[in-house]
Amino acid sequence: MELISIADVRAAAEDVAGTVLRTPLMPAPWDDGLWLKPENLQPVGSFKLRGATHAVARLDPATRGRGVVTHSSGNHGQALAYAARALGAPCTVVVPEGAPEIKVARMRALGADVRLVPPAGRLAEAERIAAGTGATLVPPFDHPAVIAGQGTVGLEIVSDLPDVDVVLVPVGGGGLGSGVATAVKSLRPSAAVIGVEPALAADARESLAAGEVVVWDVERTYRTCADGLRTSLSALTLAHLRDRLDGIVTVTEDEIMAATGRLLRDARLVAEPSGAVALAARLFHRDELPAGRTVAVVTGGNADPHVLSAALAQV
Repeated sequence: MELISIADVRAAAEDVAGTVLRTPLMPAPWDDGLWLKPENLQPVGSFKLRGATHAVARLDPATRGRGVVTHSSGNHGQALAYAARALGAPCTVVVPEGAPEIKVARMRALGADVRLVPPAGRLAEAERIAAGTGATLVPPFDHPAVIAGQGTVGLEIVSDLPDVDVVLVPVGGGGLGSGVATAVKSLRPSAAVIGVEPALAADARESLAAGEVVVWDVERTYRTCADGLRTSLSALTLAHLRDRLDGIVTVTEDEIMAATGRLLRDARLVAEPSGAVALAARLFHRDELPAGRTVAVVTGGNADPHVLSAALAQV
C-alpha cells in the first residue's frame, strides 16, 4: 500500500494556505517543557479543515461542480462544508444520530445538506448519495489527500519548534496521526510521535498490536465522551501508523475531562473532549512517554456547553 510522502504534505500546505489558519505553538503556562498546538482556533474549530480543503482543491472544476459528500460526527462535516462553500461546491454530510447538536447546527449554517442516519449506516448512505448524484466522496480520514492535508499540522510544528522531541496526537480514524507522523519523522527523525486515544475506544491500540484493523462496535465506542475519536482505523491509516507512529497510550474519561478543564482554566482554550486527549496523556501518563520538548495537538473546540460546564467542575 502506497503511503504519502513529505512532498505530498508540502503540496497540501500550498493548497490550504489562505483558507486554513497557521496556528501558533503556545507554551503551556504550567509546564515548561510543553507546547500546545491549538487547532481549535481554525475557522471551523478543528484541524479537519486542512484535509478537507486540500481534498476539494485537488478536484477539477467540473468534478467539483457535482458536489462533495462525506460522513462525519461533526468536525469533518463542518470542515468539508466550509471548504466546499469557499470553492463553490455543493456539500452533503451524512451524520450519525446522536452527534452533538452544536456540530450539526454549524454544518447546516455552512450550507451543508445534513442527513441523519443510524451510526452503523453512515458510510453506506454516503456511498449511496455519491453514486446517485455524481458527487465525490471525501471520507474523514481514509484518503491520501486528506491525510496529506492533516500532515500540515506536523509541518508547522517542526517549523516552529525545530528541536521538538515528542508530538502527542489524538487518534480516531488515524488520518491526523498518519499525516503528522509523516511530516515530523521526515523532518525530525529523532522525534517521537505518540498517538493518544480513549481507553473506551482503544481500537487503534488493538489494531496496531494485531497488525490488522480491529473494529469496535458502536455500543463500545459510544461510551466515550470523546465523540470525535469513536471511529476505527482504515487499512490505509493503519499502514501509515504501523510504519511511522512510535507508540500509543490510552486515557480515561476522568482524565479527558480533567484535561479539558485545564485547557479552559489555564490556557484559555476551548477544547472538546476529543481535542484534550493529547494533553491528558501528558498530565496523567508522563511516565509512559519519552522525555523532552513536547507538543500536544489540541485538535478541536466544538464542544457542547454542558460538556464544558462539566469539565470546569473537575478539579
